[in-house]
Amino acid sequence: MRTLAPPVAPALLAALAGLALAGCGLAGCGLGAGPASTGTATRTATGTATRAAAAGAAAKLARAQRTHEYPTPVPRQRVIGGWRSAVQAVQVFATTYINWSAGTVSPRLRALAEVSVGQARSAMSLAAAQTAHDYELQRGGIANSGVVEAIAPVLDQPDQYAVVTRETTTATRTTAYQGLTPAWHVALATVTRVQGGLWVLSAWQPEN
Repeated sequence: MRTLAPPVAPALLAALAGLALAGCGLAGCGLGAGPASTGTATRTATGTATRAAAAGAAAKLARAQRTHEYPTPVPRQRVIGGWRSAVQAVQVFATTYINWSAGTVSPRLRALAEVSVGQARSAMSLAAAQTAHDYELQRGGIANSGVVEAIAPVLDQPDQYAVVTRETTTATRTTAYQGLTPAWHVALATVTRVQGGLWVLSAWQPEN
């Protein structure tokens, strides 16, 4: 799927430059790109650290909403960029989310938080904090890579899209993921318009 280059603010460009030095840009590593620290080839996958962290963050937010644990309204959030179309926003977000190495996962999640609002920002910020202190992730040299196979609007759910990805998880210093075959995953992405008419994600919910 070809997309137009998204307009981004200087602050976001600086953050992406740092990620590029680490081995990946915001648009995501290509299939077969390896962890920055090892250069070992990787593919894409299932049951990864970011997926678990983001899913846990989403569950905590859902519980808070059900039990009315928010005493005050959530303040209006500002983002440092956005995309010209809803599908483009989902494409870039998903590609970045599924392509990472142990050394780049936290910076990439923080970058996603900066260009998201609402639940998506909270989930990415929490996942970034959790993966930054995940000793097993670092010790195993775990990496994930994949491709977005399809993006389709969800019926009767305005601004919500189903995202299908094909991923594989690998590791350079553990046999836990040896022989793992590529797997399919589905996530729900909700988008919203922000300043300048640009689109960003407001919710991201992995379904498996």
